[in-house]
Amino acid sequence: MKDHQRNFVTRRSVLQAGGGLLAAAALRTPARAATNAPISQIMTTLSAYMSEAAGRKLPDAVVEKTKHLILDTLAAMISGSELPPGRFAIQFARAYQGAKISTVAGSNLVCGPIEAALANGMLAHSDETDDTHPPSQSHPGCSAVPAALAVGEKFGIDGTRFLRSITLAYDIGPRVTATLGKLQYMVASHRSTHSLSGTFGAAAAAGCAAGLNTQQMRWLLSYTAQQASGLASWQRDTEHVEKAFDFGGMPARNGVTAALLVQAGGTAVEDILSGTDNFLLAFKPMNDSAMLIDKLGERYEITRTNVKKWTVGAPIQAPLDALDNLIKREHFTADQVKQVVARVAADEATIVDNREIPDICLQHLMAVMLVDKTVSFKSAHELARMKDPAVLRERAKVKLIHDEELEKLMPRREAVVEVVLANGKMLSERVGAVRGTAENPMSRQDIIDKARDLITPVLGAATSQKLIDKVFAIESVKNRVELRPLLQRA
Repeated sequence: MKDHQRNFVTRRSVLQAGGGLLAAAALRTPARAATNAPISQIMTTLSAYMSEAAGRKLPDAVVEKTKHLILDTLAAMISGSELPPGRFAIQFARAYQGAKISTVAGSNLVCGPIEAALANGMLAHSDETDDTHPPSQSHPGCSAVPAALAVGEKFGIDGTRFLRSITLAYDIGPRVTATLGKLQYMVASHRSTHSLSGTFGAAAAAGCAAGLNTQQMRWLLSYTAQQASGLASWQRDTEHVEKAFDFGGMPARNGVTAALLVQAGGTAVEDILSGTDNFLLAFKPMNDSAMLIDKLGERYEITRTNVKKWTVGAPIQAPLDALDNLIKREHFTADQVKQVVARVAADEATIVDNREIPDICLQHLMAVMLVDKTVSFKSAHELARMKDPAVLRERAKVKLIHDEELEKLMPRREAVVEVVLANGKMLSERVGAVRGTAENPMSRQDIIDKARDLITPVLGAATSQKLIDKVFAIESVKNRVELRPLLQRA
């Protein structure tokens, strides 16, 4: 007997046994109870906070950090347009472009907001240039900024609302996966915290840009929870195309879709965080659900977000910083090095151990650092250099240790690099807070220098400077569409 037939017979037998009407009523009770259930305090607080974000004045330090991350993400999008995942995303959006409403960065394409969000999200994570939020195991910017761009352009929002919608995204998405349990949750459940955080963050940004009220924000969260997805299998993607979709494109698309459904009049479950079959029951967080609203309006998660000094995978940031410090202090050359040992937290080391992709391969990038005495965006993405004899000669000297003691310090991505010189001299450097982390932040000028390096080769020096100036004066933008000529190729 087929499954659907077996289920039908079982249900019919239940209804017939002991009084069909009574049994049928019992089967319907949970749905009725859920409809009349009171809205939980967590949902009440969360939805009110989200609906009030557009009008909430932010502390000056939060505004400044948000501008840093807007520029950093835009730079990642524009530079990503020349990498394989970005080229694919633009090609895909061009084929299914829909109405000409929203900008796709690094191209001449204008398309529907859902398609634009997907494409820009993939552009933003075409490589390892975008920001990270260690307390939640997520990359907030690569979905938040594309979502705010797409919906903001549809509704013609001003620069202040655009900025506040992005700050809100960082407050909401990361709190979801911090509550779930961040890296430990991903390991135990095989779900991708990056996709889950990104989906909720993008929805918050899009909902704020769309001007949703408190009840609509509750519906938004319900549509968002229905789309919450993503598997940790992204770690097996050797081309970075699916990873770009998992981290940036899919979450941005999901968030924009949820916001546009509600803005168009779609109703939904009033409280997806409580009652029958709710999100928390389904996803089984490791931590208290009260973390979802912990210090909302007091602790802005954007201030705990790291910018990558090096345009490479996050676990490689500290090792590169350590090796860079040693080279600058001791003034040795590659041919004077006998061995390099990099100690990285065990689980983090697995992500970057002899990977096929240059910008997430620790051994390769440490070798590039030895040869070039730095690692640029260009050198981190030159696939051909993975076969360069000069680089391979140095790579043979590099040993990666999966360090269990450093694992205990996570989410702090500390690293120890030990260099043995040919003359027997031993050097060691420990980096606890790499430049760009919340503990050791990059300055405004550092952010500008990084952005200029990423944007200028694609759009030219003049446009690059205009975009930088516009982001730092975002409050003067009357309509988000003003950014379009500064994001696109001529």
